[in-house]
Formats: sequence, structure tokens, C-alpha cells
Amino acid sequence: MQELLADVSAGRLPPANGAVEVHAQPPGRSAGVVAFTGHHLVAADVNADWVRDHLDDADIGAAMKPPFLNSLAELLRRPAGALDVVLVATGTAGRPPLDLVPLDEEHPRLTRAHRYRSGVRAYAVAAIAPAVVLVGRGFADRWETAFEVPPADRGRGLGRALADAARYLVPPGEPIWAQVSPGNAASLRAVLAAGYLPVGSEVLFAAEPVA
Repeated sequence: MQELLADVSAGRLPPANGAVEVHAQPPGRSAGVVAFTGHHLVAADVNADWVRDHLDDADIGAAMKPPFLNSLAELLRRPAGALDVVLVATGTAGRPPLDLVPLDEEHPRLTRAHRYRSGVRAYAVAAIAPAVVLVGRGFADRWETAFEVPPADRGRGLGRALADAARYLVPPGEPIWAQVSPGNAASLRAVLAAGYLPVGSEVLFAAEPVA
């Protein structure tokens, strides 16, 4: 799975042949179903025969539809997360263009981040404290980012600046991934403007963190 994501980040996507591949759950807290153009991956500790039995062969998109996702959630005993668009960019050398300061660990944004990611590092913008950007290791141990723009500062390009700043917070040349709800048009525009490219979509099934 990690090799496949490395290929995707380098622009080598799976063939659009209608296949559904089954992989073991990758390193990290989450299993997942990942969709590319005409190609799906089920990355979970499930039997391939079970997957085939629960898919409609006549429906190329069946792996991303509620009947299959609900069955998988029941089997894994984990709730299905949101459907997200997945985008990828590359880490950049140098200093972030924003003045960032480490974020207090008690910030509400970190509660969700720790559910899905390990090694989370979070920062606020010095001049706009409610603006937050974080990076951490998520699905298949990949670098992931998330950011938050306070309502009063929206529409000024801050989301794009935060998404861009995240590229400076991971090793240069390493892929960095962003997951955005399809309906969150503002965030989607921000990450696209920051140079992230859409490559697919995914639904994750996160295990509860070990206390």
C-alpha cells in the first residue's frame, strides 16, 4: 500500500481497469477504501472473497457506496469516516512563508488530529492565533496536513497560505497529503491554489487510539 501511494504521489496512478484490489491494513490507525479513476483499493484486514461477495460486479463504483462501506464498518467494528477528496503535493525546503508558533496541545483541532494521525505537530499563525496548520503521520504512515481558518479571516487567501506552509513542515521532496470534503469548496480551492493535485478519494475506518 505504501509503495502504491508513493507511485500515486509521483503521478503513476493505477490503471483505470475497473479492478478492486484488496490489501492488508497499512501501518497506522486506519483501514480504508481508496478510489482512483476506474480503480479501487480496500486496505483492511479482510478476506478478498468477502469483498467480492459484497460488491456489485455491474457497478464500478460499488466499493465507495453506502451498502459496501456499511458492511465493512460492521465487519471491522469501526465507524466509517467521511468521504474525502485526496490531494498530494511535495515538501519544500526553506522556511514557511507564515510566522508560525507551536500550538498548545489542548487545542480542539488536535483532538481530531490525534484520532487519525501520530507524530502530530501543530502551529498557530503568530499574528492570527486562531489560524492553525498541522502535519502528522496518517493513513499508511504518509505525511498529512490539515488547517483551520477563523471565520473573520476567510476570503483573504489565508487558507492557501496555510496549505502552502504545510509543505515546509515535512522533509523536502516527501509527499504531503490533504483530505478535503467535496462540499468544502473553500478548502478545496485553497489546497489547489497551494499546488496540491487531486488524485482520488477515500473513506477511512479509524481504530480508537490506545490510551
